[in-house]
Amino acid sequence: MADSPLTWWRRQSLRFRLTVAASAVLAFALAMSASVLLSVLTKTLTDSSDETIRTRAQAVRVMADAGTIPRPLTTDDGTMIQVLDRTGRITHATPGTDRLVPLLDAGHRARALRDGEPRYTRGGLRVIAVAADGGQTVLAARSVREMQKSLHAAGKVLLAGTPVLTIVLAAASWVIIGRTLRPITALRRGATEITHTARSRRLPVPQSRDEVHSLATTLNDMLARLEEAEERQRALVSDAAHELRSPLASIRLQLEVALGHPEGQDWKETAEGVLEDTLRLSRLAEDLLALARLDERGGVPARREPVELHEVVRRTAERHPMVAVTACEPALVRGDELDLGRVLTNLLDNAVRHAASRVEVALTADGTLTVTDDGPGIPPEDRERVFNRFTRLDEGRGRDQGGAGLGLAIVRETVLAHGGTVRLEDADPGLRAVVRLPVLGR
Repeated sequence: MADSPLTWWRRQSLRFRLTVAASAVLAFALAMSASVLLSVLTKTLTDSSDETIRTRAQAVRVMADAGTIPRPLTTDDGTMIQVLDRTGRITHATPGTDRLVPLLDAGHRARALRDGEPRYTRGGLRVIAVAADGGQTVLAARSVREMQKSLHAAGKVLLAGTPVLTIVLAAASWVIIGRTLRPITALRRGATEITHTARSRRLPVPQSRDEVHSLATTLNDMLARLEEAEERQRALVSDAAHELRSPLASIRLQLEVALGHPEGQDWKETAEGVLEDTLRLSRLAEDLLALARLDERGGVPARREPVELHEVVRRTAERHPMVAVTACEPALVRGDELDLGRVLTNLLDNAVRHAASRVEVALTADGTLTVTDDGPGIPPEDRERVFNRFTRLDEGRGRDQGGAGLGLAIVRETVLAHGGTVRLEDADPGLRAVVRLPVLGR
């Protein structure tokens, strides 16, 4: 089945379609211009000829009124003149002009005198009639053959020049459009060269500050973001595999030892060890799932509902006997209650894990939440680094109950998704985590 003209047109290249469209518009514009030019030229030549013969006719009329028409009657521009008396007899005529037959018959003379407009005759003459005294009539005429030759020559030039000019402009459009689209072709070629192994490749950016430059810059920014996301994903997978390997190896070792020496094995102790490693795997899986959900939502909370943050603080603190609530002012924020509860839980777990004797939590009405412990603290140069995924300081790695280094990463990404900020500062002694969330009504 043959394609329709519209389908065929859509399948052509952008360069071809733009060139054809531009050429069609140019051809139409040139044709209209040629037509207008011929019309204006015809009117101009006709008006000029009419003005000339009218001037000659008026001059002879003045002489006829004064009775001073010379013999012979001559003109220096080839204008033919006849002077007729009341009866229509020719009394005066320029050389070469018929002396027996008037240029206009009686009927046409009457209409020409009444209208004052020039008349065409069969001989290719344009005649003007002017009334003089004593019933005389002056007829002035000029041949239109020269004017027609000029118009015919101009028409030939336009008829031959319009297609040639259209072809030239089409070729120029083809070249100009090709050069204009050359940066896009370079972008396409650059995109085809980017593979999964070429992570740092970028698209070529043209020097011109136009829309193509903006497109290339935007695409390169997108590639940079994709590259960063890929790097984070690779790092996450690598770190997750590393963290999963330790508890799995421990479980496997304990089970292999127990099965290899069942007669001397304390099965309760083995079960407790396997359970401890299994809980560690479970916490790691929950943290990874939480991070995956944050990444999937693109930094947006799962819900945006009013949350009574003071109630979340009160319920969460009750689960930790070591935690003391020093202030809990009412604060209403917008977000996901479960995510905000996880933020406080991670902060409290981290504080309890490192505290020496006490942990304090406080909430003020402006949405500022602080969790303070009296542990060893964190050096100032490491307080920003600990928010990275799978980051644990050496002291933290040494603890058996240490996490996988995802708790503070979840805290920061969740707080940022809710439009807040989080930072660590010195509590002297210990460490203070400060979370600021926007409060409704402020």
